[in-house]
Amino acid sequence: MKVLLTGANGFVGSHVLDRLCAKEFPTVLVLRPAANKRFIETHLRQVEVRIGSLSDPASLAQAMRDVTHVIHCAGCIRALRVNEFYDVNQLGTRAIVNAINQQQGRVQRLVQISSMAAGGPASSDQPASEDDPPRPVSEYGKSKLAGEQEIKNGCRAPFVILRPPSVYGPRDVEFLRLFKAVKHHLLPRIGGGRQTLSFAFVKDLAEVIVACLDHQAVVGRTYYVSGTEVVNSRSFAEEIAAHMKTWTVPLPIPSAALWPLCCLQEAFSRLTGAANVLNRFKYPELSASGWVCNPARLRQEAGLTCPTPLKKGLAETLSWYQEQGWV
Repeated sequence: MKVLLTGANGFVGSHVLDRLCAKEFPTVLVLRPAANKRFIETHLRQVEVRIGSLSDPASLAQAMRDVTHVIHCAGCIRALRVNEFYDVNQLGTRAIVNAINQQQGRVQRLVQISSMAAGGPASSDQPASEDDPPRPVSEYGKSKLAGEQEIKNGCRAPFVILRPPSVYGPRDVEFLRLFKAVKHHLLPRIGGGRQTLSFAFVKDLAEVIVACLDHQAVVGRTYYVSGTEVVNSRSFAEEIAAHMKTWTVPLPIPSAALWPLCCLQEAFSRLTGAANVLNRFKYPELSASGWVCNPARLRQEAGLTCPTPLKKGLAETLSWYQEQGWV
């Protein structure tokens, strides 16, 4: 087995690389020349780095040589313009599929990291399942679904598609904002904090991803990957405050304020040229009643789970943030 990993320097990808190296799998990384290697520096002597980009088919074809398995983690979660989501999440996936197909059967498995956003929101009363017709509400979700379709319609190698919901853990910068708010004694409550959520601890997700490389039961399937706990956004923030052992005051953000807030942040991002996850494209996700999925099929068919309890995962995340001086 020789594994090609895209997005290795990102949040999820770096944890996948941790698992690949721990298992001593021969691994190839596709990285852009200017890629930030902060979280993967310690592994670079164990792996082969091949310079390439999802937008450069020739470099992907070169990176794919003598590879037997592919984990596609690279993706776009924030953008200044809608087309940026599709350029990476759809067309980038198409480029991966084409590069795999050019290998004429040498690639034995593609593990695609998609998102629950591709399926759309769901409540705790009716958690999302793999049998539900996809109803993405955001451009990000639509672009991830388009990426899934590129694989289903075009990939000639065996594949599996994984849809995690909210992912948290060490190295994450999205939930870091919430930890920082709590440190400053603020407890944000968007829309009253009623949105219900499923979560995947990043180390659990990485374990599932690597296990899918050679698990025969998962071929051709799409799975939601999450823990079984469901909490609302208010409880999640309160749990963080409890771990940080600090007092907080509620910071209500009414649903009616979400749209102008997203627009203001987007305008600021355009001025600075730095994309932020908070923008008009994110609004449909933030205003949904819930993002809850049912991971039962993955457990039943493949015996794979995300076992880390939320309290333990948050404690480990906070500890890492503190060690790095992030909070």
